[in-house]
Amino acid sequence: MGKKLVLVFPGQGSQSIGMGKDVYDNFGYVREMFRVASDAIGIDLRKLIFEGTDEDLKTTSNAQPSIFLISSCMLEVMRREKGDSIDIMAVAGHSLGEYSALYCAGVFPFEDGVKIVRKRGELMANVDPEGRGGMAAVIGLDAQRIKEICDEITREGKYVEPVNYNSPDQTVISGYKDAIKEASERLKSAGAKRVIELAVSGAFHSKLMESAAKEFRKFLENFSLNSPKIPVFSNYNSKPFPSSKEDMLDIMEKQMYSPVLWTSIVNEIAKLNPELVIEVGPGQVLKGLIKKTYPELPVETFSLDLIKNL
Repeated sequence: MGKKLVLVFPGQGSQSIGMGKDVYDNFGYVREMFRVASDAIGIDLRKLIFEGTDEDLKTTSNAQPSIFLISSCMLEVMRREKGDSIDIMAVAGHSLGEYSALYCAGVFPFEDGVKIVRKRGELMANVDPEGRGGMAAVIGLDAQRIKEICDEITREGKYVEPVNYNSPDQTVISGYKDAIKEASERLKSAGAKRVIELAVSGAFHSKLMESAAKEFRKFLENFSLNSPKIPVFSNYNSKPFPSSKEDMLDIMEKQMYSPVLWTSIVNEIAKLNPELVIEVGPGQVLKGLIKKTYPELPVETFSLDLIKNL
């Protein structure tokens, strides 16, 4: 048996111009994956990712297929170069990253995954054309206290709620911008170190995404979904994904308008006692969150040197 690994896949916000260039330059099969993905959605992803602008890349409908592509390419490198020497015990992904995890677990083929996340990005980007919704990261305040303050503001007739439980000292809130502004003041008064507005095009993972989620489910019904070959810890309830298509569709729909329970997922991963957790994708956001949540878990980010030495 190979080295016991858990793989985690990052979400939107981890993108950067030039991401994945090392694997693109080194492996012909990665260049072929770029071609297949580009053809699937009618966008030159190589040009967008390596020669585009930050502004273009970070738009939700572009960022989601681009990050999915890079994570999938890195996963392919691991499988082809180290297939026999690794044993993937389980996978998880943060928000968009959940789709890379589902692909890794064999739920759908690569080309379908690219189409699915492109549609997801389009729906999320277009659900709030007036730009009334937003998100903010709250640093250094207990999640329960954050929820209490958000609930107070919502009871007063505005709407804001915690939606990403990222680590014990970082929770992201989502809702209407006026409610977020109000929450920021109250959270700081309650002891939050910082409240940072996020550059997103809507109130992701909040109830404002429900109409987009319903439409997304209809789109997903056109695809075959296989039972996961390995456990995929779900953002929605931090439990492994179910095996029937109908139950999977339920979770995939709810994930779009429900909180991401990342700290709970990290604790589930820790119970498996993996030899190593690898963040497979651009950036190292999840490595940082895991270190804050469960410092004893060994975690690294993908690199060609790391893969060589596995």
